[in-house]
Amino acid sequence: MKNKNAVSRRERIIRRLCLSPYSVWAVLFIVVPLIFVAYYAFTDNDFQFTFANITRFFTATSTITDDSGAAREVRTYLLIFLRSLKLAVISTFICLLMGYPAAYIISKASARVQSILITLIMIPMWMNFLIRTYAWMTILQDTGIFNSMLGLVGLHPVHIIGTEAAVVIGMVYDYFPYMILPIYSVMAKMDEKLIEAARDLGCGSFGVLRRVIWPLSLPGVFSGITMVLVPSISTFYISQKLGNGKFYLIGDAIEGQYVANNLHFAAAIAFILMVILLFCMAVFQRAANKRAAV
Repeated sequence: MKNKNAVSRRERIIRRLCLSPYSVWAVLFIVVPLIFVAYYAFTDNDFQFTFANITRFFTATSTITDDSGAAREVRTYLLIFLRSLKLAVISTFICLLMGYPAAYIISKASARVQSILITLIMIPMWMNFLIRTYAWMTILQDTGIFNSMLGLVGLHPVHIIGTEAAVVIGMVYDYFPYMILPIYSVMAKMDEKLIEAARDLGCGSFGVLRRVIWPLSLPGVFSGITMVLVPSISTFYISQKLGNGKFYLIGDAIEGQYVANNLHFAAAIAFILMVILLFCMAVFQRAANKRAAV
């Protein structure tokens, strides 16, 4: 008995030692920066405690002119955040709509084909994020083969699909693999006996999908939604390049405040965004855990 206790104690020590590099890395590059963000968010330029930066996010107003030429006053940063959320939700939904069947098809392929298909999906991720965005600029904006063809009639793609659609396309292209991979990892481990049992009990293809495959794949779906939604909301480079510099998202607002050396307000925007995203992640995780328990 003593030998077993000694072995288990030794195993726990070894596990902790193996985890210690990651723990140090997480503290230095995740916890400490978040503490600094919160510190700057709740202080002014003299580093005195204040809620002014947080309040400014919700109360700052500006005047905009709509398509009809009428001027109206809006909550500046709330409007920017809602616009960012709308585009992020649209891009996440498109990724899920395309990624779920793609992940299912890959999971049902042979091991060799799975490796090939996963490699093809990951190849774009091997390229720099900026290079991928510039590639779409050449397709959707003033240069590139599409523009040359449409230039014959005085048009280019952004004029046809709109700036918002161009930004959504960029988000989908850049974050699509993050939707496929977690769903695929769950589906690849799915017990085929459950599907066979459902078919034996009279379920058709749609019934198997609705009653077996979809519920069992929900943890991967929630992970994929989180991994696409979070970076889509906070992105700024895609909107700058594919939006012709005229399309303002919450990531652009944070970057603009940092460039203007308004570090405390920039930190406040980042802190509010972080709290909202953490809340969404907690909701997704809770829903996934409930589903798994059922």
